[in-house]
Amino acid sequence: MTDSRDVQHPRDRIMQTMDRIYRYRMTTTSGGNLSIRDSEGNIWITPARVDKGNLTRNDIICVRADGTVEGPHPPSSEFPFHKAIYEAREDVHAIVHAHPVALVAFSICQQVPDTRLFHQALSVCGKVGFAPYACPGSQALGKSIADQFAQGCDSVILENHGVVVAGVDFASAFQRFEAFEFAGKTLIKAKQLGRVLALTDEQLQQAASRSVDFTSYEPGVACTREQELRRQLCEFIRRGCRQRLLISTEGSFSARVNDNTFLITPTQRDREQLRAEDFVLVDGERREAGKLASRAANAHRAIYEKHPHVNAIVFAHPVNATAFSVTDVSLDVRTIPESYVFLRDVARVPYGIQYGNDGTIADHVTERNPAAILENDGVLVTGSTVLDAFDRLEVLESTAEAVINAKAIGEVSVMPPTVIDELCQEFKLG
Repeated sequence: MTDSRDVQHPRDRIMQTMDRIYRYRMTTTSGGNLSIRDSEGNIWITPARVDKGNLTRNDIICVRADGTVEGPHPPSSEFPFHKAIYEAREDVHAIVHAHPVALVAFSICQQVPDTRLFHQALSVCGKVGFAPYACPGSQALGKSIADQFAQGCDSVILENHGVVVAGVDFASAFQRFEAFEFAGKTLIKAKQLGRVLALTDEQLQQAASRSVDFTSYEPGVACTREQELRRQLCEFIRRGCRQRLLISTEGSFSARVNDNTFLITPTQRDREQLRAEDFVLVDGERREAGKLASRAANAHRAIYEKHPHVNAIVFAHPVNATAFSVTDVSLDVRTIPESYVFLRDVARVPYGIQYGNDGTIADHVTERNPAAILENDGVLVTGSTVLDAFDRLEVLESTAEAVINAKAIGEVSVMPPTVIDELCQEFKLG
């Protein structure tokens, strides 16, 4: 998503985004720098030697087009490569550089993550590149990085250093950075499980061509149930982003209002910044006027139509569970009682089922099996309430992480049938 008309001051946008990156543990107190080139050719950038976890708007430095510097600190020591990138690419107006641990791992192995794991990662990250090492802050580093961007790269791994991404505006640069790190983290986890399965050109096209052709309508006055569900969706999506169960560019969350209508996340909107009024009311094949429903809306509708017990649905990309989705390894949740009681046996859905308009995605979840792994596309979780769906999503991700961690220690021991039978009897599981 890009901003059609950005009215937020560069100081505020940089400060807020650095806070988000630091809060997500995607950089350190001293690491990373962000910049924006405004319409007058000035470059606004984070300062040198200032705590990234406690940045204020007044700390942001402006380097004017004539080279004069305004602000209480010197600009970031990495300013030379920001300037070099802007000179190499007229279309670039925002840059994010940081040291997220997964991409740093790739940088010290001299590798670039394969973004063909997911259609969205490939689309958002753009062309990826690798810049040979040069001393931080040097003109040589600026040239090494700018050369990659001049060749059309949008996301560049810096050898033994970190990553730089650029965008037409700050929203797209941040989303590109987040999606690139997500792909890197997922790859690292997946490689601990088995063979990683990248998408073919045909599969990528299948995802890119899906659409939601709903007609527009003006709904009546919102009932109190709809109002409450809008509040809950806001709360849990924001929590999901902050717990890294969701990322800003991907995933959808919905809640049933009544038999025929449900609320769902809008398409191409930053998930963490959604407000109650941003959610789209869908009634059959109609969607609330002036809003665009998630491209997964048809899949949500099919599940609601087939399963009256389902009142909330989430398609998400938590890293550990998603790692299973990009390998041919099944996730066995018969590891601890809570996992089995909440999730039962987690199905695996062949790639592309969720993109079809034939409703067959609904066949892959049941009241007994409320969650599924979607090949190369994260997970699907259903629930009786928004809280129930979110709770199951948390349990699914924590179970996946525990299994991956256990594989580094020894052989995973699952609960035997006698224990499963006992759980079914004790918790009245059908």
